[in-house]
Amino acid sequence: PVCTSACAAVDGRSSVVATEIVDLGALAGDPGYAAGVLAVISQVRDAADTGAAVRLLKDAASRLGVDGAMFTSFVRDDATLASYRFLLACDPVWGLQYAKNNWCLDDPWLRYALYNTEPVVAESLPPADKRAQWVSEAAAHFGFASTLVVPAPTAAAQSRVGVLCLGSSRLGFFAGGGGGALRCLARSLAMELGDWMHRQIRVELMTRARITDDDLMLLRHEQQGHSSKAIAAELNLEPKTIDCRFHRLSLKLGTANRRAAVRLAEIYGLI
Repeated sequence: PVCTSACAAVDGRSSVVATEIVDLGALAGDPGYAAGVLAVISQVRDAADTGAAVRLLKDAASRLGVDGAMFTSFVRDDATLASYRFLLACDPVWGLQYAKNNWCLDDPWLRYALYNTEPVVAESLPPADKRAQWVSEAAAHFGFASTLVVPAPTAAAQSRVGVLCLGSSRLGFFAGGGGGALRCLARSLAMELGDWMHRQIRVELMTRARITDDDLMLLRHEQQGHSSKAIAAELNLEPKTIDCRFHRLSLKLGTANRRAAVRLAEIYGLI
């Protein structure tokens, strides 16, 4: 399996949120708590680039009262190839360690997000194996001694998912009061970040593979089960011409055949 990551820090420096003693119950009880966080979340959709998205994540984390945050977008193209991207509002060294050790294959928080939608405090998740335990222990050194894991599910199910992790250096931080408000806000933040990240990946794929409107039309025909003969009749072309176009499209997308091309297009939201 192959994992790739895009780790971002604000202005090239560690984007760790300043650590201070915060009482989550008191913070969440402030009348302006939700409004302040929502004001940041509402800006995520229009983030111009990764740096802007990271700054918003950092701001949201600070307003939520946590020490750090990270958002992971995971895509599984097939049984042998997976990729992920990070937005880090925590020590960027964590991202480097994660990539170096291929921890996406063992990450217990990502594993939880692949099959669940409910936010959960990470301490309640028993490690599946020793490597999963190592990932959790390593995260604790980077401000995630206590972690709220917030899945960002998609229509692609286990093939594409996001997960927002909010961290505190204090054990048991998320067990006290104020958790309900934080969970609701964190879910909204996770979904907005997931949608933003998905749009970035989609645009990159379209640009890199030079996908045209005609390519998308072919993919939709295949998605609906139309044969080359049926497509050719509609477009007033020869069936062999349609086959040739599908062959070129598969080469663009790096897939073995037209059905695999449709599968990849569905995962990345091209169609």
